[in-house]
Amino acid sequence: MKIFQREQRSLFGEILDWMLTPLLLLWPVSLVLTWLVAQGIAGKPFDRALEYNVGALAQLVTTSNNKAQFVLPLPARELLRTDDSDTVYYQVLGANGEYLSGEKALPLPPEEEKPAPGEVRMRDDEFRSVAIKVAYTWVKLDLPNSKPALVQVAETMDKRSVLATEIVKGVMLPQFVILPLAVLLVWLALVQAIKPLNHLEERIRARSPDDLSPLDAEAVPLEVAPLVSSVNDLLMRLKDSIATQKRFLADAAHQLKTPLAGLRMQADLAQREGANAEDLKQSLRQIGRSSIRATHTVNQLLALARAESSGTAMSQQPCNLVRLTMDVVRDCVPRAMDKHIDVGYEGAEPGDEDVTIQGNPTLLKEMVRNLMDNAINYTPSNADKPGVITARILKDPFSKVLVLQLEDSGPGIPAAERELVFQPFYRVLGTEADGSGLGLPIVLEIARQHHASVTMEDSRPGQTPPGTCFTVRFAQVE
Repeated sequence: MKIFQREQRSLFGEILDWMLTPLLLLWPVSLVLTWLVAQGIAGKPFDRALEYNVGALAQLVTTSNNKAQFVLPLPARELLRTDDSDTVYYQVLGANGEYLSGEKALPLPPEEEKPAPGEVRMRDDEFRSVAIKVAYTWVKLDLPNSKPALVQVAETMDKRSVLATEIVKGVMLPQFVILPLAVLLVWLALVQAIKPLNHLEERIRARSPDDLSPLDAEAVPLEVAPLVSSVNDLLMRLKDSIATQKRFLADAAHQLKTPLAGLRMQADLAQREGANAEDLKQSLRQIGRSSIRATHTVNQLLALARAESSGTAMSQQPCNLVRLTMDVVRDCVPRAMDKHIDVGYEGAEPGDEDVTIQGNPTLLKEMVRNLMDNAINYTPSNADKPGVITARILKDPFSKVLVLQLEDSGPGIPAAERELVFQPFYRVLGTEADGSGLGLPIVLEIARQHHASVTMEDSRPGQTPPGTCFTVRFAQVE
C-alpha cells in the first residue's frame, strides 16, 4: 500500500492552472500599481492649486521703508479658506526670516536648499503630526543686499486620499466582474481546444481490435501530430510483429506436418500384424530420422523468428568475426568428418586489427553455422573423393570492409535460382539432401540486421562441379 498516493495528472487541469495562476497573482499586483498611479493622478490638480496660491501670495509681498511687508486682502483670504476635508496653512517670512504673516510653526524648507526666487517648489512634510503637502517659493525684495522672502502654502492630504480611493474603486471594482468572466472564458476556451484530443480518443476506441492501419495525422492539431506519428510508428511495428508471428506459426505448422505424418506412418507400420524384428527396427530408424528432421526444422524456425524479431532491439557489442568463424568451423568438424569432407579456415587471424564489428555474437554465430550446415548438406563427398569447404575472413584496411566467405566444392546453384534460395522453404530441384529451406533466409535476415550484404557465385567457374561461394560484406569495421 502506498502512503503517498498521487492522482493521475490531468493535461486540462495543468493548462488551466498555468493560465489562471498568473492571472490571479497579477491581480493584487495590478491593485497596488493602480493605487500608486491613482495617488499621482489625484495629487496633480491639488498641487496645481497650491502652486497658484503660492504665486498669488508671492505677489502680495512688497517693500516699504526698507522693510518687507505683506498685506493679505479679503479676496485672497477666500483662496486659503479651510474646507470640510482639508486645512490650508500659509506662512510669509521676511528677508531675515522675520515673521510677516500666516502660521508661525509651519516647517521651513531644508537648510541645505538654496533659494531660487521666482521658482515654485513642492515637498512632503508633517505639521502637528499630520502629513501635509507644501508649495513654496522665494520672492526677491527690492532692498540692497537683502535675502529673498519666503512664501509657503501647505495643505493636508485627506482630499487626495479620498480622490485616489475613488479612482481605485472605479478601476478595480469592474475587475471583480471581469476576473470571474475571464476565468470562465479561459475554461471554455480550453474545453474547446482539447476537443480534438477527445475526438482522437473516440476514433481510436471505435476501431476494431484487428485494425492496425495508421491514424490520420492531418485531422489533429499540429502539436499532437508528433504523438500521432509515434503511435502510427508503433502500430506499424506491431503490425509487422504480428505478421511475423502469424507467418512463423503458418511455417511451423506447414513444415512440421511432414515429419509428424512420417512419425505416425512409421508407428502404424511398426504396429501392423506380421511385422518381424527387422521391419520393426527399420520403422524405428525412420522414426529417429523423422524426429531429427522435426527437431532441426523447429530449431531453424526459432532461429528465423529470432533473427526477424531482433530489429532495433538487438543487443550489440564488439565481436571478433575471425574468432566467431573459427569457433563455428571447429564445432562443425566432427559432422564434416562423418561425411569425409575436408573443412578448413584461412585468412585473417583473431589478433589482427580491424577484424571486429559491432553486432550480436549469437546471431553472427547462427549465420556462419547456417552457411556451414548448408555447405555440408549439399557438398557430395566420399572417402575416395572428399569434398572441400573453406571459410575465410578477408579485410581491407583502406575501405574499412570486412568480408566473410564460405566456399564449397558442391554442385553449385544455377544463376536463375540464386535469388529464390533466399526465400523461406525454397529448395533447389534435384537435391536429395535433408533440409528445411530456412538456412539461407536466416543468413540473409541476420546479415540485414548487421547492415551487411550477401552475394553468391561459383567458387570454381568453368569446372564441374562449379561449387558455390557465399560472400557476406560488412560495411564498417569497428
